[in-house]
Amino acid sequence: MPFDRAQVSRRSFLGLGVAAAGVITLTACGSGSGAGSSGPLVMTVWGGDTDRKTYQARIDLLVKKYPDLNVKLQLIPSDSYAQKVQTMIAGGSGPDIMQVAEDVNTYSSKGQLLALDDLAKKAGLDAEERFGPVGTIYSYEDKTYAIPDRSGAVTVYYNKDLYDKAGIDAPTADWTWDDALAAFKELTVPGKQWGYGGAEWYPQWWSLAYQNGGTIIDDNGRPAVDSDEVVEALQWAGDLVFKHKVVPSKADYADMGSEVGADQAFPLQKIATHANGFWVIAGLTDAKFDWDIAPMWRGKKQAVSAFGSGLAISRTSKQRDNAFKAIDFLTSPEAQKLIISTGEDVPASLEVQKSDAFLKPAWMKKDINMAAYGESSEFVLRSPFIPERTEMISAIDSHLANFWLGKESAKKALTALQKDLESIIKSAS
Repeated sequence: MPFDRAQVSRRSFLGLGVAAAGVITLTACGSGSGAGSSGPLVMTVWGGDTDRKTYQARIDLLVKKYPDLNVKLQLIPSDSYAQKVQTMIAGGSGPDIMQVAEDVNTYSSKGQLLALDDLAKKAGLDAEERFGPVGTIYSYEDKTYAIPDRSGAVTVYYNKDLYDKAGIDAPTADWTWDDALAAFKELTVPGKQWGYGGAEWYPQWWSLAYQNGGTIIDDNGRPAVDSDEVVEALQWAGDLVFKHKVVPSKADYADMGSEVGADQAFPLQKIATHANGFWVIAGLTDAKFDWDIAPMWRGKKQAVSAFGSGLAISRTSKQRDNAFKAIDFLTSPEAQKLIISTGEDVPASLEVQKSDAFLKPAWMKKDINMAAYGESSEFVLRSPFIPERTEMISAIDSHLANFWLGKESAKKALTALQKDLESIIKSAS
């Protein structure tokens, strides 16, 4: 199994992954200089050993097709990635190609990234056709600053043995909140087994908020977390823990062992259902029970968060055409197949998500419904990649702490959060 344990933390899929030991540099050269007098294209990424190997394999494929290109890969520890690349850009030697995620507009709002619209048009790259709803996710003030590279929606992992034992059919995208709650109740054995892992992490409850017709940031750039729709969604998630008791509380998780959360509790068969990212698979490859994947259920409409990253060009790049030529190829189906063949992540390419290379990867020993990712891509929500995102997430974690302890209502927590976010976020109106 090609998974790298250092990369399977949920945070590694939002640009906050486990740090590598240090900056690792690898080079792929063509037969010619390929970079003129400016030297090789420099590409910066973060992650673990599987990430390094996969990006390098894709670069090697790029250079095989375009021998005139010369690309140097730099793997930077994720906890220092943003500081490192910003220092490089400030010094006039920013990477030609750089991996970005939810922090993309922290860079673009400072003029550190090159807008890619003209280059994409020149290359004939239709991002929405190639990637679906996430095609324009890395945009700011109507300009595109990165091309999607990896993008996997939240999907539902479920224990088939426990579902069969309870006589419950597999989850589907047509399940409603009521359907989900009814199933969770049937799957819960008090003090021993819970129906669901919970939605405490913000991408999980954001999915519910958008399903309920809410939004975190409105179309005018203002926070909207105190709306009735968001309040109702968050309260529903909290009630699963404290009212219906179909989700383990923090104390319940603590009783399962040190640092055990839903990602760990699902393989332990302590929870029957878990909604999260692709990395969960890494803990299930040797599972002794039958499990599968399904699209997430719906509320008033279908909506789900996604995890991933894109490829951008820093404003200091002196080889913009070559950099985009490389990005265009790296995000093409030909190169994206390597992302799934190593088990690194979900490729952003819809064509690859719907191909046998993704649906039946060689390393997957069970008959798993990998098609759930392609199905889910059709209703991925547009996450607010605002310049103040880091401060926004910090405020969310702080204001919801008591809510997730059962000490506060969703209305009270979100009303206070709204006021804080209004002071943090600059209105676009």
